[in-house]
Amino acid sequence: MITRITTRCFRMFTVLLFPSMLYAQSAVLEDYVKEGIKSNLTLRQENLELEKSMETLTQVRALYMPRVYLNATYTLAYGGRRLQFPVGDLLNPVYATLNQMTGTDKFPSVQNVDIQLAPNNFQETTIAFQQSIFNSDIYFSYKIQKDLVSAQLARRNVYENELRYTIVGAYYQYLQTLEASKVLTQSKTILQELLKLNQKLVANNTATKDVVFSSEYEISKIEQQLAFAEKNEQTARSYFNFLLNRDLASSILVDSAAYTSAAQTSLTDLEQTALSNRQEIQQINHSIKANENNIRLNRNNRLLPNVFVGGSVGYQGYGYTFDSSQQYAIAQFGLQWNIFKGGEKRSKEQQSRIQANLLSSKFTELQQQIRLQVTQAYYDLQASRKSLTAAEEGLNKALQSFRIIDSRYRNNQALLVEFLRAENDVTTARLSVSIARYDLQAKQAQLNKVIALQ
Repeated sequence: MITRITTRCFRMFTVLLFPSMLYAQSAVLEDYVKEGIKSNLTLRQENLELEKSMETLTQVRALYMPRVYLNATYTLAYGGRRLQFPVGDLLNPVYATLNQMTGTDKFPSVQNVDIQLAPNNFQETTIAFQQSIFNSDIYFSYKIQKDLVSAQLARRNVYENELRYTIVGAYYQYLQTLEASKVLTQSKTILQELLKLNQKLVANNTATKDVVFSSEYEISKIEQQLAFAEKNEQTARSYFNFLLNRDLASSILVDSAAYTSAAQTSLTDLEQTALSNRQEIQQINHSIKANENNIRLNRNNRLLPNVFVGGSVGYQGYGYTFDSSQQYAIAQFGLQWNIFKGGEKRSKEQQSRIQANLLSSKFTELQQQIRLQVTQAYYDLQASRKSLTAAEEGLNKALQSFRIIDSRYRNNQALLVEFLRAENDVTTARLSVSIARYDLQAKQAQLNKVIALQ
């Protein structure tokens, strides 16, 4: 019986010790990444922010086009101030004298002027337009908004890169919890078979009952560990599904080949790759360009005028007749120049120059931060590789020790406590290999994230 236990244990440990170490990008994991990028709520918000910025760009572009308005008003008025002028009282005596002298009636009587200032029954229907010919504000505002859209796109890509490798890391974490449960379950199976053997030994009076109690105690400890492992598995599943905006209890496909050992690359090459790929660099570059255009906007607004043309055609008069007596047309040529505003524009230009210095400092700091992140991720990965190698060697040693102690136990040359300790060492070593293996994947994902590998 013990021989079968040992053989089965050795076979299971050997299979776990020599898994396939290389594989192409996991299709299952890549599909999950695509699903997460498509459905993640935070990324959706970033996409909406980008769309909003693009609509603002469309609004600024529209300022290049002519503005056309249709204005129609009709006015009714009663009372109010009046314009009164006794023109009749002044001219009628003169006209009467002239008519007498000429013997004609060529000079008719004139009524006094009594006009209500508020127009009554008055309409004005006009189509007006205005077209900018030269306006530096519109030109540079468009360029600024274009740079801001590019910066927003870079920001969105930053989050997508972060999300991609957060999903990858969460997937490996879930696989690690499954592996831990599997290791503990297999250990429990071995201990249960050992318990049956010890019960038979006691029944045959070849061992005392303490061996049964010890076996049952070891099983209870494994069951406690299994309870925590199952809890960790559920938590890892919920977090992974949360990233994909799915039901937290949704099942997750397990890719048995989801394990890779990437080719090693020099730290210098990784740093250069990160500086080329990281969207944070692009984001701050576009912010610098937007600020440079803002400097030009404030400077040109202070030094150059705005020029435009415009005009209107329509009808105005008392009552709606729309005839030639009410028709009119106006053409305009305009120039606006901010000659003096208390130094406001000069101050805004200086403020933008200060912002340029601030962005330049942030750019240098960002480059240093990226180099530091790459360095840390690189050496973490190296340490994780060494840790996995040591864990695998440790498992080999534990298996060899277990076989020796098993042989001694079968020949009544070893105590049960030695057998249990050896079995516990093997279980611990298996868990260490599992942890080290998936920790290596997490470290590889972290390095891929900091170099923005797609």
